[in-house]
Amino acid sequence: MKTNIKQLNGNWDLGYALDKHTISSDFIGHNEYGRPMFDTVRPEAGEALFQLKYRDDWTQIPILATELAESTFPKFDNVGLLIPMPPSKRRAKQPVTELTKALGKIVGLTVFDNILHKEYNGEQLKDVGDKEDKINLLKDSFTILDGIQGTGPWNVLIVDDLYDTGASLETACKALRTYKKINKIYVTTVTWK
Repeated sequence: MKTNIKQLNGNWDLGYALDKHTISSDFIGHNEYGRPMFDTVRPEAGEALFQLKYRDDWTQIPILATELAESTFPKFDNVGLLIPMPPSKRRAKQPVTELTKALGKIVGLTVFDNILHKEYNGEQLKDVGDKEDKINLLKDSFTILDGIQGTGPWNVLIVDDLYDTGASLETACKALRTYKKINKIYVTTVTWK
């Protein structure tokens, strides 16, 4: 997979995304149901993520996990465990959780999908305008559940699908900084907006 890795800046120690989410998206009219249609061009990582999330193409999981393992994971020092970013939409099977589990198998690390918990408020962040509004909406929405044996501290890698404003990741990292078993916090995403 061809990628264009970008460093992500925030309240974490180090972060990277594989590639841009969308290269271009041009309006081409409305379909027979009156919904707008677009001619969208995505890089390989963006297309794989689109197929996974919106076409339920679960064959994209090993492709994306392998790319994360080869392209971004080696940039982080002494990662001890992986944490998937909690989803903002309830689904029977969560793409980010499955992606994190696949990455964990490749790099030989345990995935803790029960440490970082997010309360659902029913509103999708993609529908909220700016970063400050998103942060206000997310305020106090993340809690930490003590799920790690031993005292640590460990360096953790949070895995997410899309980096937009960074509001979700920053709020999650703020909560994780209160957990004494966590040392450095790294983030990796498939795409950035």
